[in-house]
Amino acid sequence: MEEVLSRKVRLQLHETLDATGRLGKSGVRSVQRAVAETLAENRGDLPEVYAFATSVIRDAPNRDEVLAQVASATGTRLRVMSGEEEARLAYVAAHHWARHESGPLLVLDIGGGTVEVASGTSRRPRTAHSLPLGARTVTRAWKLDEAVSSKRRLAEVRDHLGRRLAEVPDLPHADPDGRVLACSKTFTQLARYTSGDRDRSRTPQRLTLDEVRAAVDVLARNGSAGRGRLPGISRHRAGQSLAGALVAEALMEACRATAVEISPWSTREGLLLERLGALRTKGTANR
Repeated sequence: MEEVLSRKVRLQLHETLDATGRLGKSGVRSVQRAVAETLAENRGDLPEVYAFATSVIRDAPNRDEVLAQVASATGTRLRVMSGEEEARLAYVAAHHWARHESGPLLVLDIGGGTVEVASGTSRRPRTAHSLPLGARTVTRAWKLDEAVSSKRRLAEVRDHLGRRLAEVPDLPHADPDGRVLACSKTFTQLARYTSGDRDRSRTPQRLTLDEVRAAVDVLARNGSAGRGRLPGISRHRAGQSLAGALVAEALMEACRATAVEISPWSTREGLLLERLGALRTKGTANR
């Protein structure tokens, strides 16, 4: 897959959310500006721009208002995917990246707002789940952005996550003869930290449950500033890195995965793969 245009703007939208989860005016303005600048940079070079919003906007009580304001200001209406659709696309991307031929495949993806879990034995998943247990969500709910010295408090968070995952009907488990792929910055960051690799141009290959548990202990002893100085932990994600590690631990335990392979591809790449496939099919049909 050849990259045509890549532009990254760090909006930090979660910092503009109020207590009810509504996106504030500054957040809306930053989205409008990012969309407008990206469209201007494209200058019509691409045949199609597919703009979609992730969980910060999707789950906001004022979502419709935000989408309307962005559309009015930029002429582009952001599309909103369901969590299950994000899980399906993450599976498609990970499957393609790993060139997985056959056998059971489990894909785990920890986002800021939600967690996606998908499983199958072919190019399309058989099951797809989305849960409101993302790193940002758990950080806000349990105030985990600073150091946590209380083992009891950590135990409470772990119990909460474990119970929520246990309530999910048909949550897939890792197959002894299959593979487990982990997407998202949360897993990549944890793997980079546990390997001690500061080079962000390289994607770590593997992460074990024991390594995640050890990371939780270190991250809990540090506040945001201290976490940001740890190898592999980016400063802008440091505040939610403890919650991310706790969610990764709970998710691996619930899915009975003792280790995961790290996939650099997730929802975005899954969407691109499907759009490319649709364009190829349309081109063939028009011949």
